Amino acid sequence: MNVVQKVVQDFKPVLLMVLVQIAYASVNVLYKLAINDGMSIRVVIAYRLMFAVVFTFSLALIFERKNRPKLTWRVLFMSFFSGLFGGSLLHNLFLEALDLVSATFATAVYNLVPAVTFMLAIFCGLEKLNMRSSAGKAKVLGTILGIGGSMLLTFYKGLEINVRSFGINLLQKNGHVATLHTDSDHKFLGVLCGFGSCFSFALWLIIQSKMSKEFPSHHTSTALMSLMAAIQATAFALYTEKDWSQWKLGSSIRLLTVTYTGIVASGGAVIVIAWCVRMRGPMFVSVFNPLMLVLVAVADSLMLDENLYVGSVIGAFLIVCGVYMVLWGKSKEMKKVNHLVTSEITQEHDATEVVMPTTTNDDNGDCVNNTNAICKAI
Repeated sequence: MNVVQKVVQDFKPVLLMVLVQIAYASVNVLYKLAINDGMSIRVVIAYRLMFAVVFTFSLALIFERKNRPKLTWRVLFMSFFSGLFGGSLLHNLFLEALDLVSATFATAVYNLVPAVTFMLAIFCGLEKLNMRSSAGKAKVLGTILGIGGSMLLTFYKGLEINVRSFGINLLQKNGHVATLHTDSDHKFLGVLCGFGSCFSFALWLIIQSKMSKEFPSHHTSTALMSLMAAIQATAFALYTEKDWSQWKLGSSIRLLTVTYTGIVASGGAVIVIAWCVRMRGPMFVSVFNPLMLVLVAVADSLMLDENLYVGSVIGAFLIVCGVYMVLWGKSKEMKKVNHLVTSEITQEHDATEVVMPTTTNDDNGDCVNNTNAICKAI
């Protein structure tokens, strides 16, 4: 029974991160539908973060009302930048890329996150580039393989795989036809926004790693982050969006999008990510991003009438292989760290053990002991 519990505990972060990627893939589909419905990108983000604030603060009051650490100015300062890079700026850049290019392409560029996070983590001292160990080689090769797979999925097409007969076109059902920007300048701007969102997310993972150590209350820290991001995104939306009709949640798809993205994506998913960052580090979280690319590519083909090609399948396979390589490397490093910690604890315990000297009396009643000082004291 203990073995089963240990296996469950070991795979718990992996399972949770897979669920997070499924949630984020669903968000991409809803975003595309909301944009197709004519909703402003900035308004979508503002509403999403507002819903997230309500949800996360409710959880913080329920679960962390009595055992919350002391809130300091340093924590508030990190919450501001956490909300900026992990909330308002990240979502605005990503949705801008999603509007200018396809969902699959925007998500493919987003898969540079593991490489950027790996480099930033090395720079900040959170990861070590140890090419002599098999774990270090696996992490580097897995990262390269994941990036190569995402680039192959993006730039190589090959034969088309017809899966439309198995799916439905939600864009046509919605009464609209999705219009993607075909101008090369718009595509280039979309790619730049995708790179910007990738770098923003990587920075957030690094900040979250430091914040989770200083303020280890995941519900409260996520609520603070959501509050800061909501203030920033709402101010930006009010400044840029002058049409007040955009703020009306008239259609069901708009209401579903802001509710789901706020509660599930910016609420529950961020809490899960914060917990996983604390348990396994920022690099562990970032390597799951390529899985979202696979899910988005399939969802786009089945529901948004986008083409699926052989190159996409090969690229997806390479991405999954890269993810498993990095996971294997991280797992081996975690076992090594745990073994070292256990050894240090054992050595400290042995060093602090006090062996009480035994004293006996000889036939004359004199003290017989190996320690002369103790005998003299007696």
